[in-house]
Amino acid sequence: MSDRPEIVCICGSTRFVDEMSAANRELTFAGAIVVAPGVFLRAEDREANGSITDEQKTALDALHLRKIDLADRVLVVNPGGYVGESTGREIAYAQATGKPISFTDPV
Repeated sequence: MSDRPEIVCICGSTRFVDEMSAANRELTFAGAIVVAPGVFLRAEDREANGSITDEQKTALDALHLRKIDLADRVLVVNPGGYVGESTGREIAYAQATGKPISFTDPV
């Protein structure tokens, strides 16, 4: 038996940065190691930090799949049941790799 904390990967639309932050906080206080998107591409973030290139977006998407690889399970933050295209790909990847998946809202 391992005493390693559970690793949870948060997935979801980056428009839900506040909800992801709340989930991250809750999981962290529960003793989990949390991996989550590191760059949030909301309009106000783009204005402050400049837009990203298509190549950077592709690299970020691939990096997030590696985060799923590291995780014991995936938590999809999906207020109102919303699952966008990128999150849908992440869910399909997690399913294909046998990761347990849970959602914050019914889908």
